[in-house]
Amino acid sequence: MAALSIRKLVKAYGATQVLHGIDLTVADGEFVVLVGPSGCGKSTLLRMIAGLDDISAGEMWIGARLANALPPQQRNISMVFQSYALFPHMDVRRNVGFGPRIRREAPAVIEAKVQKAAGTLNLGDYLARLPRQLSGGQRQRVAMGRSIVREPDLFLFDEPLSNLDAKLRVQMRTEIKALHQALKTTIVYVTHDQIEAMTMADRIVVMNGGRVEQVGSPLELYDQPANRFVAGFLGSPAMSFIPGVLERGDGAPRLRTRAGFTLPVGETAAASGQAVEVGIRPEHYRLAEAGAGFPYRVEVIEPTGAETHLFGAIADTPVRCVFRERLALAPGDVLPLTADPAHVHVFDAETGVRL
Repeated sequence: MAALSIRKLVKAYGATQVLHGIDLTVADGEFVVLVGPSGCGKSTLLRMIAGLDDISAGEMWIGARLANALPPQQRNISMVFQSYALFPHMDVRRNVGFGPRIRREAPAVIEAKVQKAAGTLNLGDYLARLPRQLSGGQRQRVAMGRSIVREPDLFLFDEPLSNLDAKLRVQMRTEIKALHQALKTTIVYVTHDQIEAMTMADRIVVMNGGRVEQVGSPLELYDQPANRFVAGFLGSPAMSFIPGVLERGDGAPRLRTRAGFTLPVGETAAASGQAVEVGIRPEHYRLAEAGAGFPYRVEVIEPTGAETHLFGAIADTPVRCVFRERLALAPGDVLPLTADPAHVHVFDAETGVRL
């Protein structure tokens, strides 16, 4: 295992710069997830860690070695791709043991490594099967087994669950996290799925436009987003944003919306009269007493059993709410809502920075 240190990393294709001075440190044994929208640079960064793309500027250290000029085969890393990339004519045993065979390791050593990987990934009953005889989840475990036998310093995962159905993705999330806990390996994992990031990572790196927006634990980013982008990207259903002007006076600061009603907010650095947007997560809305709160017009009701999801609007602002109660509602109903000021996030309307 090894730590990873990235300093002022830049990637440019001619005059087009796609990564803008990335700084990131991954501790030995840490599970770090790179997340962001398509085109944000997360896969480019992963390919640079792997040595598949050249570094335009900056430094990359894997353990105590400067890796800028190291070819992929000398970095002692292992990469699991979105496609399984298995040899269709080889059974599971030969697929998993392919790397050690290429390195001309002794047959007994190869078999021991294959058996250990198969035991870790519950593949013992499938060693004689060909890839076409396996499910998607089993094929992905074979690809992971091929990485494990290499005994790398660093595991890289590039959206490995994208080709699986929803049920298998949930199962494989659990298996990958359990694998990390068992092996104590250093993992850098790329995904566009923020649920994968929230449920698997020790720390999340949120990227946007070739830059790092925020780095932190999943709950730190969820509860204390640095800006509007991070707040809106993490969470499902997503946070809703209500524009207005901050007012100060007697009592707590409050937002005055364009429709004229007010909403109390927690302590904030925003100045009185400043144009802001407040962000509220769907689960933090509460039903208010009749005549209190602010009006919420219901447009769509989505009962899930455990929760009731509502899609509607506060004035002209689209808002999604989630309630644990089973509410008897119809489209067009108007509910009085409120929110705990401690869960109301205030963002500068111009810069998006959390205030």
